[in-house]
Amino acid sequence: MERPGSSSDQVLIDRARAGDDRAFRDLVERHEPRVAATVVGMLGSGDEAEDVGQETFIRLYRSLDRFRGESSLGTYVTRIAINLSLTALKKRKRWISRFVSQDETERDLPEASWDPRGELERKEDVRRVREAVERLAPNHRAVVVLRMIDGYSTRETSEILGIPGGTVMSRLARAMERLEREMKESEDG
Repeated sequence: MERPGSSSDQVLIDRARAGDDRAFRDLVERHEPRVAATVVGMLGSGDEAEDVGQETFIRLYRSLDRFRGESSLGTYVTRIAINLSLTALKKRKRWISRFVSQDETERDLPEASWDPRGELERKEDVRRVREAVERLAPNHRAVVVLRMIDGYSTRETSEILGIPGGTVMSRLARAMERLEREMKESEDG
């Protein structure tokens, strides 16, 4: 039996296009960790992230015949995941705004509570970073997730998001400045 990493993406795509369900499962197994990291980075963990992850692969399956191979399949599927995550963030914002009075802002919403069981310092730092990333504007969050969490290059991030490389770098710089400022404030406060 062939292992998921033993065939190139193109071979698996060709087999999946020909109706080989196992080939598509192999593609999913190969790309699921990166998609999961991207979606969780954008949305946090939970049911919403799981739904977006599943929808990413449904969209990939439906679009296999249109995939031209101009970028790697990993880049293509990550772009689907980012786009679906951004849509989910917009829906989340609309949903939250329905329950927030006109006098309140999203900043007035309660912060996630600290786990009183006494987490290790590293776990607390990770939580603070995740919360700070979640507070970034979606376009900045996408760049941070792709560059800093998923490890994509500036060129790959540019390709995935469909924006110039200079925009990727400026968004990343602004996002990192804000994250640094928030982390310093949370240490001081």
